[in-house]
Amino acid sequence: MSFRKLIRYVTLSLLPAVLSLTTLTSRLQAQSRVTGTATSVQETDDKDKVDTYTRFVENYKTNKPVAYETAKVYLQRHGKENDQYVQYIIAWVADYEKGIHRNELWKLAYTDRNFVEAFKLGKQVLAESPEHLDSLIALGNAGYLAAGAQNESYNSEALAYAQKAIQLIESGKTPEAWDPFKGKEDTLAYLYATVGLIKLKTAPTEAIDALLKTAQLNSELKKVPSTYIYLGSAYQKGPYAKLSGDFQKNFGDKPESPESKQALDKLNQVIDRIIDAYARAVAIAGNDAAFAQSKTAWMATLTTFYKFRHDNTDAGLTEFIAGVLSKPLPPRI
Repeated sequence: MSFRKLIRYVTLSLLPAVLSLTTLTSRLQAQSRVTGTATSVQETDDKDKVDTYTRFVENYKTNKPVAYETAKVYLQRHGKENDQYVQYIIAWVADYEKGIHRNELWKLAYTDRNFVEAFKLGKQVLAESPEHLDSLIALGNAGYLAAGAQNESYNSEALAYAQKAIQLIESGKTPEAWDPFKGKEDTLAYLYATVGLIKLKTAPTEAIDALLKTAQLNSELKKVPSTYIYLGSAYQKGPYAKLSGDFQKNFGDKPESPESKQALDKLNQVIDRIIDAYARAVAIAGNDAAFAQSKTAWMATLTTFYKFRHDNTDAGLTEFIAGVLSKPLPPRI
C-alpha cells in the first residue's frame, strides 16, 4: 500500500476526528514553500511515522496500554513537528494518564487503605480534574476510615472533599461507578459520616445534622452501633454540654422559675435524644461478642441519662431498648 493510500486509510477510516489527507498534504506543502527546503517528500514518506501512528490508531480503543506505549514512542520520535496529529496524541495521552492516576487513587483508598499515598495522589488527581466525583468520594471515604482509626492527619482535606462530593451528588451528578458502595444513598451515608465524624471533636453541634443524615439514609451505616454512638456523643459534647453548663450557672442555686423550667425542658429534650441514640446502639449491638466490651460502657451512659429523666430509676429501660428501633429517629431540636 502506498503512503498516500495508507495515510488516507488511517485518517479517514480509523480516526475520523483527526486531519484528512488533504489537510495534512496541503500543510506539509505550505511548510516546504515557506522554508524553501525539499524535505516534504521525506516527511510525507516517513515509514516509521506512518507505522507508529497506525499502531496507535489500531489500539487506542481496544488495547489502551499498547496505544499508550505507542503514543509515547510517537511523541518521542515525531513530537517536535507539533502538528494536529501530535496535538491529538498529546491530548489522548493526558486523558489516559488521568485515568491511570484515578485508578491508582481508587486502589490506594479502598484496597490498600494507604491514606498517606492516597491523599498525596489525590491532590494531583483533583488538580487535573477538580470535580472528578469518583475521586472526591474515595478521598472522603478515606477520611472517614482514617478518622475512625484515630488518625486526624487528613481531617481538613477529607472534610472538604466529602462536602464537595455531597454537593455534587445532591445537585444530580453521578460518578462513573458507585462501586464499592451499593448506590447513591449508601455513598451519601458514608460521606455524611465523614463530615459528622470529623466535626465531632471540634464542632460537635455541627456534626449532629450530618450524623442524622447518615442514620436516616438507607445504608449499612444505619445498621451499625457506631453511627448512633457518634450521634449521641455529638449531642453530649455539643448542646448538652452548653445547656447543662448554662443551667447550672444561671439557675443552679435559685428557686424554680418560669425561666428555669423552660431551660430545663430544653435540656431534657437534648437528653432524650442522647438516650434514644445510645439505646439504638445497644439494641443493634445485641448479643454480638464483637461489641460486648463497648456495649457495657454504652449501657452505663444510657442508664445514667435514663435515670435522670425517670426519677432516678431504670424501670422500663429494657422495654425502651427493645422497641427503640421500631420508632422513627427523633429530629434535631
